[in-house]
Amino acid sequence: MTGKANKAARLSVAPMMDWTDHHCRYLHRLLSSEALLYTEMVTAPALVRGGALHLLEYNDAEHPVALQLGGSDPEELAQAAQLGADAGYDEINLNCGCPSDRVQSGTFGAVLMKDPARVAECVATMCEAVDVDVTVKCRIGVDEQEPKDILPVFLEQIRAAGCQRVTIHARKAWLKGLSPKENRDIPPLDYDLVHQMKTDFPDLHISLNGGVTSLDEAQAHLDAGLDGVMIGRAAYHQPTDILSEADTRIFQTGTARDPIAIVRQMVPYVERHIANGGRLHQITRHMLGLFAGRPGARAWRRALSEGAVHDGAGPEVMLQALDRVAPLAEV
Repeated sequence: MTGKANKAARLSVAPMMDWTDHHCRYLHRLLSSEALLYTEMVTAPALVRGGALHLLEYNDAEHPVALQLGGSDPEELAQAAQLGADAGYDEINLNCGCPSDRVQSGTFGAVLMKDPARVAECVATMCEAVDVDVTVKCRIGVDEQEPKDILPVFLEQIRAAGCQRVTIHARKAWLKGLSPKENRDIPPLDYDLVHQMKTDFPDLHISLNGGVTSLDEAQAHLDAGLDGVMIGRAAYHQPTDILSEADTRIFQTGTARDPIAIVRQMVPYVERHIANGGRLHQITRHMLGLFAGRPGARAWRRALSEGAVHDGAGPEVMLQALDRVAPLAEV
């Protein structure tokens, strides 16, 4: 396993469609120098057949950063993985956990839990194509599968194919009858099973995903023997709570980050984006939760939400919104 992504996987931010774009990841990297960041899922057909190479764009400051791919055709995934490796990504991740109908219709995502042999073939072909880590993000099972029976079989096959690092979302996915949103909340979490998999597969680097909302919870799972923890919605909606102390608490490096300073550090990035024809809200929509739970949080969100959408809005909107928070934070 390559060192950079493997070490960073001790704490990672989950790939989240429509959320973890390159603007979001740049913000998260300012909050933590160490945590592993993931792209939104990019489908292999979009890259290979559609030529949508713009989907691979990122800022060098984002490293260590992983590309998550969706697909089920081994050769196409290998080509997409090669494009990702050529673009400089530190890891290529195969999505075997997303339950959306759109993903199912493409025969990838969580539905692949039903076909571990195909997943193993995909992993093996991708591993042959690239030198960076090829990893898998999966569920504990889908539909009527019995997780304690199916998950070990799945892990055995992908390990044999060359996958050395896996992130397990500790819920089943119900492919019929539950929406993607419901699949993130309704099926019960089974953390014990994920911990048991680490016991049964000690050579696999296993990260847990699902329901973790604080660094205290993450540290508890690490202390209990897991190699990593992946946090999704909490890292997006409360990025300061999750990421500003991640380096000091989870990685024992660096210093805690101040969200007020982070906002000011975003100014040059915003200026470049606007100079290149971008709009302010494309960035600031990811910053709404920076002061979650802190004095002035509501005023910050309102000022950004209302001000950033106007034509010609620039970093001054962000700084004016900060004026509503900073005096309260300094009391």
